[in-house]
Amino acid sequence: MQRSKNDLWVGLFVLLGAAALVFLALQSANLLQLNWRSGYTVTARFDNIGGLKPQAAVRSAGVVVGRVKAIGFDDTTYQASVELELDKRYVFPKDSSFKILTSGLLGDQYIGIEAGFADAHLAAGDTITATQSAVVLENLIGQFLYGRAEEAASAGGSK
Repeated sequence: MQRSKNDLWVGLFVLLGAAALVFLALQSANLLQLNWRSGYTVTARFDNIGGLKPQAAVRSAGVVVGRVKAIGFDDTTYQASVELELDKRYVFPKDSSFKILTSGLLGDQYIGIEAGFADAHLAAGDTITATQSAVVLENLIGQFLYGRAEEAASAGGSK
């Protein structure tokens, strides 16, 4: 009887440990978010969102102030429409600008907010158009190579 009781406790402990590992893995990958705070939703329009994903962080001054709620495509303006859930503790002026930034050289993408100076604040349902799209590494490399080819062509033609 004692052995089966110990087996039950060991099995329960192992299951609890496995559940904790799954929870931590989902949290670290931004696939699970437990947020009991309420917030307000705003929409930002971007020409190019790069590799931005739902549940990506929204940061201001390095502090997480919200999360990307949903990403869609507006077929009238041909822009990406990004719904952001901002924590109600943080209010931003209406003229704030939103940028898609990258953590490190090849890290995850997130949205950075630069606060503006307007007296009015963003409210639920507002749409932000003062945005800066993601920097796409392939485009930068192409521009660099194209610029080098032009330099070589102009240097060769001027002789």
